[in-house]
Amino acid sequence: MIPEGAVWLLLQVLIFLGPLVICGLIIGRTVERRHFARLDQFDAENSDFLVSQLKSYPMAAPDGPDPAIMMSEVVIASDYLKTFLSAWRRIFGGELRSFQTLQTRAKREVVHRLITSARAAGFNAICNVRMNTVDISGAAKTRQGLPMATVVATATAYMARSRS
Repeated sequence: MIPEGAVWLLLQVLIFLGPLVICGLIIGRTVERRHFARLDQFDAENSDFLVSQLKSYPMAAPDGPDPAIMMSEVVIASDYLKTFLSAWRRIFGGELRSFQTLQTRAKREVVHRLITSARAAGFNAICNVRMNTVDISGAAKTRQGLPMATVVATATAYMARSRS
């Protein structure tokens, strides 16, 4: 039989932690959805910008300025709730979908920044886009701390002919 004090303590913990967990889930998902919505809007606004992973210059304008190297870096950290829930997921096995969305957000954001810096330099296309992930938190080795999606990207910016 469970002592009455333990039941009361468990009930208090659930009453206190339950709303915190629900609030954390709602806020985390809202922030993530807003970030994806901003990225979708940016993609729609820059649909005329040519992005390629080719090592050549597709549709290069013969009289354009010399190509330039662009670099961008993004760090997006996980929150404590996602980290806690992923620890439980590791015990039982399966995909860590919350970290997949973290990585997707970081990759889309780094391309967004590459496009923004290329436009600011007067270019309308980037090619040879290369992305590398970096573990700056040490969480992969020690399994402590917050995991972070860190992406460093480089690309060559150049002037392309218009698509019309």
